[in-house]
Amino acid sequence: MAATDRRALERYHSRVRGCLLGGAIGDALGGAIEFRSLAQIRSAHPDGVRDFVAGGEGWPAGTITDDTQLTLFTVEGIIRACVREDRGIGFTVGVIHHAYERWLQTQTRRAPSGTHDGWLVGEQWLYARRAPGQTCLSALTEMTRSYRPVADNTSKGCGAVMRSAPFGLLRDWPAQHILDVAAEAAAVTHGHPTGQLAAGALALMIRHLVDDADLEGALEETLAELSRREGHQECTSALRRARELAACGPGTAEHLESLGGGWVAEEALAIAVYAALAFPGPDDLLDALSLAVTHSGDSDSTGSICGNLLGALHGETALPAELLFRVEGRTVITRLADDLALELTRGYRLHGDYGPVTAWTEHYPGW
Repeated sequence: MAATDRRALERYHSRVRGCLLGGAIGDALGGAIEFRSLAQIRSAHPDGVRDFVAGGEGWPAGTITDDTQLTLFTVEGIIRACVREDRGIGFTVGVIHHAYERWLQTQTRRAPSGTHDGWLVGEQWLYARRAPGQTCLSALTEMTRSYRPVADNTSKGCGAVMRSAPFGLLRDWPAQHILDVAAEAAAVTHGHPTGQLAAGALALMIRHLVDDADLEGALEETLAELSRREGHQECTSALRRARELAACGPGTAEHLESLGGGWVAEEALAIAVYAALAFPGPDDLLDALSLAVTHSGDSDSTGSICGNLLGALHGETALPAELLFRVEGRTVITRLADDLALELTRGYRLHGDYGPVTAWTEHYPGW
């Protein structure tokens, strides 16, 4: 392998880790203050939330929420879908759907069952309920295993977008396919086009960032692709407003709150994009995350999306070390990030030439 190719793979690997760990840090930074008003947050944190805080009994500092839980199952589903594709069966969002069903198991049981479908669902720490979104819970509970979205679900809640960053890490996929597969996976639980397109937009921005675009360029390319999709108006309008506000001067919570509360998908994405644009540099990542969570709305979702974006842009080494080493689940998140990078760059060494069953496919069966 040429040195330039190796450096490109190392940069990609760092960005995969940065995206997933950055999302977890932003999630944990905002999770404990999610239901507090801006006035309450400022009273306790005059300089903004810049460190993990406890959220009460059973919620120690550094605790992740359902945002990161679902993101991890998205990653596991993508790896398994890629194994399926590499074996000539084809990549299908049905495999992602099954991953979300495994997440549902963690929310409806107290502990893993005796037999595990893959390794991730066997992680005891994931069985904690961290204010999971009712839309995700109800939709996954009601759906059949044939992957049929609930007909009367018209939700565009932030649960559609906050789990979708990993689709942007699919190397070598055409941009329009990245948007489509993320939107289709969002439709597993959220029926509104805006929720689905916001999920696709986040994934597409991540893809462009991983491909060396800056934030402005990634946003511009994403808006161009979004504009070709039916029902794009709410999402594109929110993102354009975020860009306009970021150009008006230093980032403020007041400007951020004018974008909404982040409880619905396009607002959560716009808030995260605004915070990232306000502090785009690698040395300013904590400033961006602090801005993304210091508001009266859905702080964990906006923080996690902002962390996904800036982690994908700058890579793992830009993440605040004082938060990185304390975020819940770091070992598992890092393992999944590394496994995703391995599957997408060297899957041929893990399966394919080594028979129908390998140690890798026992961890990540293609269904």
